[in-house]
Order: sequence, then C-alpha cells, then structure tokens
Amino acid sequence: MSGKGYQTLLECRRRGFHLRGHGFTVDQIAIVLSLDHDVAPLRLYRYAAGLTAAQAVATFNALESTGAAPLRESRLYEYESWPESGRRPPARVLRLLAQIYGTHPAQLLAAETQATYSSGDQELLRV
Repeated sequence: MSGKGYQTLLECRRRGFHLRGHGFTVDQIAIVLSLDHDVAPLRLYRYAAGLTAAQAVATFNALESTGAAPLRESRLYEYESWPESGRRPPARVLRLLAQIYGTHPAQLLAAETQATYSSGDQELLRV
C-alpha cells in the first residue's frame, strides 16, 4: 500500500474507532469519513469498518462458500478502484463484503455505478 493510502487508512481507523466508541454505526462513520476523503464507497466502508485489506480478504475467504477461487488483496484493490480503473466487483462479492463491513450491499456502490449492473444483480444488491 502506498504511503498516502496507508496514512489515510490509519487516520480512518483511528477516527472510526473513536466514532464507534460514541455509538456511531458503520454507515454513519462512512458518511463522516467521506467528508474528508475522496475514496470510492467500497474502500471507504472497509476503512469505516476498521479493516486492512488483508483482514477483509481473510474474513471473506473464511465466509465464502461457493467454492470460487479465493479473493486476493490485489483483486480487492482492483474492485475498490472501479469504475475509474480496476475491475467491476460481482454482486455476490459485494453482498459478502457488505456482510463483513456491517452494511447493506447497495451502500458499497454509488447510485450511478449500481445502474450499470444487470437487473438481476441490482436485485441482489437490494436484498
């Protein structure tokens, strides 16, 4: 992780820990963090949950039960960079990441980005 990205993560983790101590939810913490950091929602929610990429990937792989190839940190970073770059995260991945982060899957994407998914995938993101 680059120096600036790591510093952002540390700041967000510190601030998130403080806000959780005051009873803020992950969704509320993500809103607060978004005021100071121009980060895509998927990465912002990982930060709001206080997780490193390694922690998120380890939890994802422990919970993933479809037999798909394990998630790697590099792929998580690609998902977090989309749509500016990287890869589009599948709806099933977003659902599991939302579970890990303690939010609803639709929160992990901007509304205009959600609209690029098929109607079936959009339904998965709403459930």
